[in-house]
Amino acid sequence: MALQEILVDIHALEEEILDFERKYGLRSETFYVAYMSGEEPEDDNWVLDFGEWASVYRTWLARQAEYRNEVQRLQRHAPSLSGLVRVAA
Repeated sequence: MALQEILVDIHALEEEILDFERKYGLRSETFYVAYMSGEEPEDDNWVLDFGEWASVYRTWLARQAEYRNEVQRLQRHAPSLSGLVRVAA
């Protein structure tokens, strides 16, 4: 996946994450630690949201790692920002 595609994914995932954070008044990293430790939602209506939120956050973490790896790979060939910067048309 190209750097620009990864970045587009990250931004789309961040929009979804922000929606969940606003809805539940909780940062995703705090939610995710509790969710992964097995905490159950207080309200049965939250179950689907919590599953989706965890999935979106997990994907966001993976894309962040892909982004860092791709930047490192590209910087091995051109160790400056000029090799990374793309101006949107």
